[in-house]
Amino acid sequence: MATPDFVLSLRKRIGHDPLPLIGATAVVFRDEKVLLGKRADNGAWQTIAGIVEPGEEPADAAARECLEEAGIVVSVDRLALVQQLPRVTYVNGDQVDYLDIVFRCSWVSGEPHPADGELTEVGFYDLAAMGDVDDAHVRKIALAMAEDDPAHFRGGRVKR
Repeated sequence: MATPDFVLSLRKRIGHDPLPLIGATAVVFRDEKVLLGKRADNGAWQTIAGIVEPGEEPADAAARECLEEAGIVVSVDRLALVQQLPRVTYVNGDQVDYLDIVFRCSWVSGEPHPADGELTEVGFYDLAAMGDVDDAHVRKIALAMAEDDPAHFRGGRVKR
């Protein structure tokens, strides 16, 4: 899980201070199954996700992450969810505030496999067999399931 060069460059300037980043999450469906991967770093089962590179469209980032991490080609069908995640503090002390943009995607081609070392296992799983997936990822999957629902988001009010 290599840290992108642009993040390393920013870290030289700001140290461990909170860094706002945009993440793209791909909830990929194939027939009645969803793509899940087991992370190499912590063993958690989740959907495919990664950091949006400078100048990159978030939907393109979601598709790129699927190819890089799972070796599959997807079509990005619709926006499902936009949310600010709780601050993450990594073991080295780096703090990150992720804006997570979640997309519903459809499998196009390729058989899933751990393509770049970020995942130890990856495949399509029945929706009923998601016992090891945490509630946050179950929510993302649930919101992405409908093919034509509007995107969900929190907030929308100015606090006084």
